[in-house]
Amino acid sequence: MAEGEKLMRDENRTDWLMFGIAAALAVFGAMMVYSASAMFALKETESSSQFTYFYKQVAFTVGGLAAMFLVSKIDYHIFQKPVVVYSIFAITIVLLLAVFGFPAINGAQRWIRISGFSFQPSELAKIALPIFLAYFLTKKEDVVGDVKETVAPSVIALGLMAGLVFLEKDLGTTIVLCAVFSVVYFSAGARLFHIGALGGALVLIGAGAIYFAPWRVARMMAFLDPFQYADDEGYQVVQSLYAIGSGGIFGEGFAQGHQKLFYLPYPYSDFIFSVVGEELGLVGTLAVVVAFSFLLWRGARAAVMAPDRFGNLLAIGIITGIIVQALFNISVVISILPAKGIPLPFISYGGSSVIVTMIGIGILLNISKFSTTDYREPPQRKRVSRARRRMD
Repeated sequence: MAEGEKLMRDENRTDWLMFGIAAALAVFGAMMVYSASAMFALKETESSSQFTYFYKQVAFTVGGLAAMFLVSKIDYHIFQKPVVVYSIFAITIVLLLAVFGFPAINGAQRWIRISGFSFQPSELAKIALPIFLAYFLTKKEDVVGDVKETVAPSVIALGLMAGLVFLEKDLGTTIVLCAVFSVVYFSAGARLFHIGALGGALVLIGAGAIYFAPWRVARMMAFLDPFQYADDEGYQVVQSLYAIGSGGIFGEGFAQGHQKLFYLPYPYSDFIFSVVGEELGLVGTLAVVVAFSFLLWRGARAAVMAPDRFGNLLAIGIITGIIVQALFNISVVISILPAKGIPLPFISYGGSSVIVTMIGIGILLNISKFSTTDYREPPQRKRVSRARRRMD
């Protein structure tokens, strides 16, 4: 069979399992948003409607599903065109700068709000950074270990994007972007010395960000002993642990939870996993974790089976961002990591998160359509090795 005919045959194949997992998580998220936000909607709107957040989340979910479907039909190689890559990168930077022109909310400047419309540009960064890295590291394939030509420009791009997100006081998303960068660059064939040096630098920057910010120091102390600070910085985590602990194995039943009744802050967004634990119990939380595990499997499969280096790196970057963010959110909720505001992909309330995440899945779906039918060692590894020998 000719190569073109084989590619056409593969293009007509859709990873319905990945599609189904993403859709199921989004629909499940809309239902949990209703359960977690009903009383807040009644209180905030001072009306008889308890569906305010639910209706918005349904609209976000429908829009996200439509975006995922449409993007899955677009050849992912369009994101390899320089004009597209740099346009997305530039737009993201401009939007990240624009947030500083809007009033802070809860001490952070993360949103652009115009006439009832709001958007969080840091969510777009989770797509823009993988696209840029996949393009640039593919272009610099033969000199991926060269500090001047590849390492420095890549780090500058990360520093520009993650730095602006950090200045918005969004340390959680900053960590996700750094994780995406590290995994993609390692997959591209970076030297372990460079990865280690960058990792050490990021750890020092993170430690400094905590040490020189009193509120972060307080959160760290609350993380070490949340019940000692249960009335202050540890309040969110303590209430979250109460919710998960009271759920037991099978939970108290959908919409029957109590911690969401103005005890647990932001139960429909950052701490929605706590509501899942209280109402659906260990069974429900494990089901969510398993769903993300299957999503990781399908995303990793799309990356491994991608027909070219660009598709491989792009898929790795996108699936890494989604999974790291999910692990980060769940770890905060169960007090494995210090409290930090970051949504649970697909499930937490918010249009920016849901729609951008679904767009990312759409790109993965398109990459999977072109997947090879047999696994062979990625040719870029051999080329990187020869390039290293030349530089050595």
